[in-house]
Amino acid sequence: MIRILKLMVVGAAPFLLAAAESGSPLRGAEDAVVAEVGGVRLTLGALEQQRANALFLAENNFYEAEKKIVADLVDDYLLSQQAKKEGVTVPQLLKTHVDNTVDMNISEDALKVYYEGLDTKDSYEAVRDKIIEHVRGKRLAKAKDAYLQSLRDKNKITILVSSARAQLNLNDTPVRGPAGAPVTIVEYADYECPYCQQVQPVLDKLEKDYKGRIDFAYKDLPLPMHPHAQKAAEAAQCAGIQDKYWEYHDLLMKTKQLELPELKNAARQLNLDAKKFDACVDSGSRAEAVRATFDEATKLGLSATPSFFINGRYVSGVLSYDQFKQLVDEELNRSAAQRASTAR
Repeated sequence: MIRILKLMVVGAAPFLLAAAESGSPLRGAEDAVVAEVGGVRLTLGALEQQRANALFLAENNFYEAEKKIVADLVDDYLLSQQAKKEGVTVPQLLKTHVDNTVDMNISEDALKVYYEGLDTKDSYEAVRDKIIEHVRGKRLAKAKDAYLQSLRDKNKITILVSSARAQLNLNDTPVRGPAGAPVTIVEYADYECPYCQQVQPVLDKLEKDYKGRIDFAYKDLPLPMHPHAQKAAEAAQCAGIQDKYWEYHDLLMKTKQLELPELKNAARQLNLDAKKFDACVDSGSRAEAVRATFDEATKLGLSATPSFFINGRYVSGVLSYDQFKQLVDEELNRSAAQRASTAR
């Protein structure tokens, strides 16, 4: 199966790329047959209905690979157009604008400093040539990336590759922000995860800067290697019963105090009914609810925190503010385009 992707490049003729798909029925119509059992045909529609997110990570990996391939094709096109404009071949273009701009001289002191940072038992003399080759290669790669970026900046490029989007259920999920916001960020996280704690200030800034345009949901994914994560998640839900979920969530992320006495003290700092809170935590009444979101994450294929879904688009790890901003802006633009199309 072939899908046509239009790459719009301002200042040049429209460039059409035919992106070959795998032909798998898992990327076809709902009535596509994915299996036969005793003569009974099972369709993609049935799979998606019963196992909506079972193949999500596989679909997302395919999307990322597809996007990378198309982006590389865009770069090849930009280079060919620029070479044509300058009346040279692409290798000649790169030699002029990349190779000739890179200083290939590396001081002996710099090489020895690099060697000191290597985890190797080989002598400096044994690996010196390899170090030189590696450093020069890195410099050339950076120079080429910079040159390609200068070409991209001169053109408006739209890569129309459909992203994989997970369908997430937000029933009984804490959500902060306006109902019906055009962008929803869902985080699967663990209160004891240092990376979740590290990214929290970025999320706080994002919520502040995009107030009224995004809402934020938190789903518990207490990892087995973190002994305090499960009970911390239960405690936050106990605070939610008293309408203080987000205050309690923010306090735990800030203080990182997760021992049981500390969890109870946090409730007192927020003026919760201490007796009810303690009974809720001690009884483990919210354990099943936490396990439910853990199982949900497992079905999605998640195994690390933090993991994010921005309008269903998956990203993971400690993203920078700019990385989040780019994704949110893309979703806001997409939402605006959909509204305009509906209005027309």
